[in-house]
Amino acid sequence: MELDAHSHHNLYNVSVVVPVLNEEQQVQQLINRLRLLQSEITEDIIIVDGGSHDKTRALLSEEFHVIASQAGRAKQMNAGALEAKGAWIFFLHADTDLRPKHIKQSISDSTGYKWGRFNVRFDDKRWPFLMIAFFMNWRSRLTGIATGDQCIFIRQSVFKTLGGYSDIPLMEDIDISKRLKRYSKPACIQTPIVTSARRWQQKGIIRTIFLMWKLRFLYWLGKSPEILAKEYRS
Repeated sequence: MELDAHSHHNLYNVSVVVPVLNEEQQVQQLINRLRLLQSEITEDIIIVDGGSHDKTRALLSEEFHVIASQAGRAKQMNAGALEAKGAWIFFLHADTDLRPKHIKQSISDSTGYKWGRFNVRFDDKRWPFLMIAFFMNWRSRLTGIATGDQCIFIRQSVFKTLGGYSDIPLMEDIDISKRLKRYSKPACIQTPIVTSARRWQQKGIIRTIFLMWKLRFLYWLGKSPEILAKEYRS
């Protein structure tokens, strides 16, 4: 990863793109995390609001560059990437804790790779969540497929060549992983990032595991992401 020693504002020549939608409850935590990245890594942080109805955009706009987009992670991440200036783009979910140490680790571990992802662990340390994280990381390393929770990062030149994320409402992370594998295997960064267990806590662990595997299986069989997204929301 190229080091930009001349610019204090983008010390590591990376951009961070964060899609958000109605994150008011968690927005202060996000602001605190982004401040750290801004001071130690890069000022090229692009937050993409998908039409929040709460104070998300107003609160983030006080300190960060916020742009508007249609809702949908793929749409939002593509909109953010268009404004990114860094040689690498990190696609960060709002409830995932990416620290300066993670980006520094990815720099040292990504030589020769075109893209990568991080190991993940949950903010709930009970054993079921430790097991879920273990199998997520193991499966990702085995298959070369990453999920958005793992903070996918991609060389900007490769992202442009690919044409960005496919404009689909679900499985955009799996789709882009499959296309990126033509360029290189992913750099699998061992230092884990912490992500929220909220979805699993709200919907139930067994139910969520079953739903995710079912949707993924149907996707591999060729079911359209639009149909899968309706099932996911229901």
